[in-house]
Amino acid sequence: MADHEAAAHRGSPAQDVGDFLQRRREQIAQRWADEALFRTVFTVSRDEAVEAGRAVVEALAAVAAADRTEDLGAPGFSAVREQLGRMAASRARSGATSVQIAHEVAALRPPVSELLAAESGATPAQAEERAVTLTALLGTLRLVVLETTLSEGQELIDRQRLQLLEVATPVIKLWTGVVAVPLIGTLDSARSQVVMESLLEAVVTQQARFAILDITGVPTVDSLVAQHLMKTVAAARLMGAECIVSGIRPAIAQTIVHLGIDLGSVLTRATLADALAYALHQQGSVIVDQVRTGASAQ
Repeated sequence: MADHEAAAHRGSPAQDVGDFLQRRREQIAQRWADEALFRTVFTVSRDEAVEAGRAVVEALAAVAAADRTEDLGAPGFSAVREQLGRMAASRARSGATSVQIAHEVAALRPPVSELLAAESGATPAQAEERAVTLTALLGTLRLVVLETTLSEGQELIDRQRLQLLEVATPVIKLWTGVVAVPLIGTLDSARSQVVMESLLEAVVTQQARFAILDITGVPTVDSLVAQHLMKTVAAARLMGAECIVSGIRPAIAQTIVHLGIDLGSVLTRATLADALAYALHQQGSVIVDQVRTGASAQ
């Protein structure tokens, strides 16, 4: 009868593990601070490693108390996803692979298991249930870390890709009131958007009256790219700048005609030099042909 009453008052294995984690969170955090995952991230201050470890332990305790030890979406993990993401990103930047990070997370289990095994008052069956529950909980933590690592990695790739697009799409000031974007390589929707944003920003900062889009180095133009170019021209006009498209090669001209794209409203010139000459002429600048000037002097 007494055993039955004790069983009735005892919580589930997950709740028992949650209570254990809350009781021992300081000891666990101290031990985790010396493990590779925390030690290699918090190299300056061990106290920061302990604080981070304590936050993770408390999150695990909340997940266990809710009896959701195998649920990646458990609310308890929300509190530490950002922390885990920063740690995983730091390890990745230092050259650690996802497999290595997974091993480092797995190494967090033995210190906790030792403390759990040292707890008295549980039958062998209860101790085994708690050990299995703890293993499942820390296995879920490992999945959360890997998921966060992949997410952080993708965000880093996206940021680097955007930076490369910006570097590959420079806006050059050719003359007072004249800016140009020399495009080289394939244009897609993402890069076309960067072109538009960079050009419009330059129009404002440089107070440009003319903006030249030179596509001499663009191998092909499809209907989508042509539409983006036309939108860029229209946006520049709204900002008070005349947009000139230069460098349309014969193959691209034929493609545009075959696609039935109407560029009648777009000002075009054969080369970047022609576009610059037009812009300077419109501004009243005098262009001197040095070759002719030299010949006349002779």
